[in-house]
Amino acid sequence: MYRIIKTDGMAKRGELTTVHGVIQTPVFMNVGTVAAIKGAVSSPDLEGIGTQVELCNTYHLHVRPGDEIVRACGGLHRFMNWKRPILTDSGGFQIFSLAGLRKIKEEGVSFHSHVDGRLIFMGPEESMRIQSNLGSTIAMAFDECPPSTAEKEYIRKSVDRTTRWLERCKAEMDRLNALPDTVNPSQLLFGINQGGIYEDIRIEHAKRISELDLPGYAVGGLAVGESHEEMYRILDAAVPHLPQNKPVYLMGVGTPANILEGVSRGVDFFDCVYPTRNGRHGHAYTNRGRLNLKNERYKTDERPIEEGCDCPACRNHSRAYIRHLLTSGEMLGLRLMVLHNLRFYNRMMEEIRDAIEAGRYEEYKRDKLEGFALGAED
Repeated sequence: MYRIIKTDGMAKRGELTTVHGVIQTPVFMNVGTVAAIKGAVSSPDLEGIGTQVELCNTYHLHVRPGDEIVRACGGLHRFMNWKRPILTDSGGFQIFSLAGLRKIKEEGVSFHSHVDGRLIFMGPEESMRIQSNLGSTIAMAFDECPPSTAEKEYIRKSVDRTTRWLERCKAEMDRLNALPDTVNPSQLLFGINQGGIYEDIRIEHAKRISELDLPGYAVGGLAVGESHEEMYRILDAAVPHLPQNKPVYLMGVGTPANILEGVSRGVDFFDCVYPTRNGRHGHAYTNRGRLNLKNERYKTDERPIEEGCDCPACRNHSRAYIRHLLTSGEMLGLRLMVLHNLRFYNRMMEEIRDAIEAGRYEEYKRDKLEGFALGAED
């Protein structure tokens, strides 16, 4: 199912075979929270810019349009016309971010919908049933994502509960996958390592969940307020204690620099809203860092966003034109910026895979980081 093709230090070049195709790793998953990429980007657009995996969110799709509706439409792949792999986040992070609206019990969490205020209950079994209705390629386990500033004793109790929830997720998914009318009977379950910024809790939890022999594992609860150095320290501590023959997913991360450092520490999967969110605000990623296309200096600049980029924006339009669209409030400007940024991320992952295969990953990382530090405002 998961095969390592080449290693270069801790960096891994692998592939994960799924029912919806083979995922070449390391990979950046493009975030389509409600089964769509913000910025008017379609499924054919994503194929054209090299997207391998789209990430959608269980909580948001449960609230709107409803997972039963998606199931009635043939599952998420048919619903959004996306034939490649989909990973669904369990909804745990969104639920636990609604700090004033939820109540945690051993059975699960009661909370109010951010859309209409109705009371919803979700636990491990409910999350698995919703994700089964969606029929995603990879389902994430339901976990608690406590704030990184929480007291150590609370973190420890939270992690113990997350472990019990993971066992329940596994049992429920096994049951659902065996049903004759399941949308995707080959759905994979990834467990999530938690533990805040405490190395000992992270290591202990990594060892415990590794015993369940799941298809993959994630490191959650990072990039939520701690420093980059703390995040790297936790990855250095936890990842070696997760199964080395399984893919590792760093949830919600991150910047291009974060991804480069994560790959060095053995991470295979990444996701983040940065490329789409920043694109919609006029910020373009380049090999010389970020460029703010709304700046006055670009109003007569006939160059593409980045020379040599093969995205639709750079192949067809100038900085001056895209700036005009952005300052005029035209949706085409947002669309072109999002396409550029996602293509930048996807192309960087292609380069990373090539560099690992060539045995020169650390050299590639150094050159890339030095380029980012130069600054793009030329």
